[in-house]
Amino acid sequence: MTNNPISPPGGSAGDGHSSLTERVRTRVAEADRSLDRRPGTARRRSKSTKATSTARPAASETDRTTRSLRRVFHELGTTHREYRQRTGQRVPPDLREAAHEFKREPSLTSLVTVAGYLDELGILAW
Repeated sequence: MTNNPISPPGGSAGDGHSSLTERVRTRVAEADRSLDRRPGTARRRSKSTKATSTARPAASETDRTTRSLRRVFHELGTTHREYRQRTGQRVPPDLREAAHEFKREPSLTSLVTVAGYLDELGILAW
């Protein structure tokens, strides 16, 4: 395994890459908020937080962040599978390695690398 992270095609430390990082960070934050809105987990917001905190223990911040990262990763996977079905293309080896790296150690950085490939293809909707 190399010590250098995989750089997405066209990725650099310039404005484009930081813009993509912010887009991914925003999407992960949206996924985090949607965790509370999933079917079966709806709860009423009240002024008293004691009732909700005693009824259901909150997931640790790390677990929640990881779940949000994985949710976005799966969305990216669905988007890329649909693209491949339309175009008949195979998964590029660098994208496959980036996906494996994310699965080994989910992080915003590794997710940005995966998203960079999709952004380069023009299939990233956000």
